[in-house]
Amino acid sequence: MRMAAEEADHGRLILISPVFLGAGAATWFLAASNFPAVSLGLCLLVLVLAVALCGHSRARLRATLLALLLFAGGMLSAQIETWRAKTLILDSAVTTTVTGRVERREGDGQGRWRYILDITGTDAPELKRPPERVSVLVRGATQPFELGDVIEGRARMTPPAGPALPHLNDFAFSAYFDGIGANGFFYGAPKKVAEQPEQTGSVVGIVLERLYRLRTGIGDRIRSTLPGDTGAFAASLVTDERRAISDETTEALRQSGLAHIIAISGLNMALSAGIFFVGLRVILSLFPGIAQAWPTKKIAAAGALAAVTAYYLISGFAVSAERAFIMMAIMLVAVFFDRPSISLRNVALSALVILAVSPSEVLGPSFQMSFAATLALVAGYDLWKGRPMRENAFAKLPIMKPFVVVGGFFGGVFLTSLIGGFSTALFSIEHFHRLTAYGLPANLAAMPVISFIVMPAGMLAMLLMPFGLDGPVWQVAGFGLDLVIKIATTVSGWGGNIDVGRLPGWYFPTAVFGFLLLTLLRTRLRHMGTAIVAVSTLVVVLLPSQAMPDIAISEDGGLVAIIDGEAMASNREKPPAFIFEQWQRALAIEEHQKPVMIQAAKEPPTASDGKRLQLSPEQQDEAREAMKQAAGTSRPSRFSCLKSAWCTALLGNGKKLTVIENAAYLGPACDTADIVVTPVRLRFDRCRSGALLFTGETLRKTGSVELRFTDKGAEVATAFDTLRRPWMRHRAYDWRSNTFADASLSPVSDSGE
Repeated sequence: MRMAAEEADHGRLILISPVFLGAGAATWFLAASNFPAVSLGLCLLVLVLAVALCGHSRARLRATLLALLLFAGGMLSAQIETWRAKTLILDSAVTTTVTGRVERREGDGQGRWRYILDITGTDAPELKRPPERVSVLVRGATQPFELGDVIEGRARMTPPAGPALPHLNDFAFSAYFDGIGANGFFYGAPKKVAEQPEQTGSVVGIVLERLYRLRTGIGDRIRSTLPGDTGAFAASLVTDERRAISDETTEALRQSGLAHIIAISGLNMALSAGIFFVGLRVILSLFPGIAQAWPTKKIAAAGALAAVTAYYLISGFAVSAERAFIMMAIMLVAVFFDRPSISLRNVALSALVILAVSPSEVLGPSFQMSFAATLALVAGYDLWKGRPMRENAFAKLPIMKPFVVVGGFFGGVFLTSLIGGFSTALFSIEHFHRLTAYGLPANLAAMPVISFIVMPAGMLAMLLMPFGLDGPVWQVAGFGLDLVIKIATTVSGWGGNIDVGRLPGWYFPTAVFGFLLLTLLRTRLRHMGTAIVAVSTLVVVLLPSQAMPDIAISEDGGLVAIIDGEAMASNREKPPAFIFEQWQRALAIEEHQKPVMIQAAKEPPTASDGKRLQLSPEQQDEAREAMKQAAGTSRPSRFSCLKSAWCTALLGNGKKLTVIENAAYLGPACDTADIVVTPVRLRFDRCRSGALLFTGETLRKTGSVELRFTDKGAEVATAFDTLRRPWMRHRAYDWRSNTFADASLSPVSDSGE
């Protein structure tokens, strides 16, 4: 109790306030259904009155009420953000003619452009429930479209992807709060149907469009000055446009633990602010009259604040940039009031601002990893400041000063990389299911280049760009970025990525709780956090985890995998990388066993003249016999496939699994298999034979599926149990009846395709 009182006296309670606010927001987002907004509002009002009436003498009661108030406030802020988003998500994949106004664009270096379109119309078919904004890819366009152009073309649109496996990331959640209702691509190059109209609308909208134009122009300028990955890398540091970086370089940066450099995050903002702050202060100090008459430190802080504000405005308002900007702004403003700029209190204040404005970020890996690293670094800095100082006469010798300075810099980089790596490892495991073994040496080699070459040259180039004098300076920055790419490529060649796989659901919140105790407390109570993290990790390592699934099924039914020991056998020779790579990381399995293709005596029947394929009784008998033979002669837990028709496999427990591409093969599949999967959206969900049936329609509502075979039978785990949340409700929509299949959801008048 004495140490707890000491923590309260040191103001540690204010540091914990973002934890309760974030916990309330996370609880609201992770709940199965919405909480009544009126009840939340009344609860919040009661708690506000209770805190106001509670005297300061009742410190414990007041602290408890404040914690509950913050928790309820987090839930209410999550509800408000959801109302504010109101994103209408496409309910199912569709091919239609899309007309839309270009809001943003980004190239990928291969002649392809990703556009964010404000949809103005659809045709053939006309969607009854069209999303307002979509992200579409254009291939083969000779020239990119300009922001504001209205374009039209035939496009394939799909809803944002759900979890690749149960308990993995739901991409529809982030798309909902980003305002993106669908993803897709144009068949061929679209055409421009109208010139850029005069800018109309709100002042905010006009300003945003002009900022996006400025951002696009800056990115194009940098990429035209520095070719290839070097220019794409430089543009990403300024405008956060990352698609132009090649897949090979992106993967090398990721495997070497240097991917954080290409995101506009705390590192970039801190270096920009620090370079501008120190540079401006040095320049002002050269004029004794100014240095003696004016507060140069505060003037330099104001200049650095203006610099990071401009940086944020041209960054495209990326989430990581938003967090970094708020944090740096608070730290620079603290200089105006002669307060310590690097403190846990400032970190807590910036977290409160972000959680109040964008509470959905609390579930994202970017927010969690960014604040975990910042929290650990600032806590470590506080401990470093409080260490007992010892005089070292040898280090004070003039000949030793250069070595002390260089050693201090690399020692700082070493400690920063070490603390940052350890603090984000937990979140990397939870979200990406892997660790980077050689991130420390990569950062030790790359950070001096970024700090002394890339960022100073980049900032100087941006200042010279309006005058057209930035070209030579960008060459200097490009030299540094080439070194960073070389370092990333070299380190990634060492290997060292450790696939961890999914961990038990209890581990992450437990370990995060321990991490927060370790970093937020200052008395010996913080060692409880170390013990919690160590014990929970030891339990996970020593005790057996949840059994691996025996079968994994994607949410569209097009990809099915059999998990057998250290290998996954799929029904696709080239499975979709987006889904399959998530499976490999989550299950910590690298080996892929491709299906065995059957050489049929004659080609399987196909539909003609666009008609639906139907099999005659003789053809059904032939298909039934072929499935039996394929399952009987194939290797256990390995698919045998007849091209564009079906795949079948005999599982290790003797059961048969069949995946069919066409509904015409449903009868033979149900007769010969115990489990049948098809991407076709059938109107029924069971086989007359009693076999388990997963169709495109059922999977649309349940999301991806895992099957485990136990003594009690097959256990089915689905990505979604209910579809009552706004970012899930599109899965329950039936465009034929213009209603939601789930009775708990209210139909909307403008829904459907």
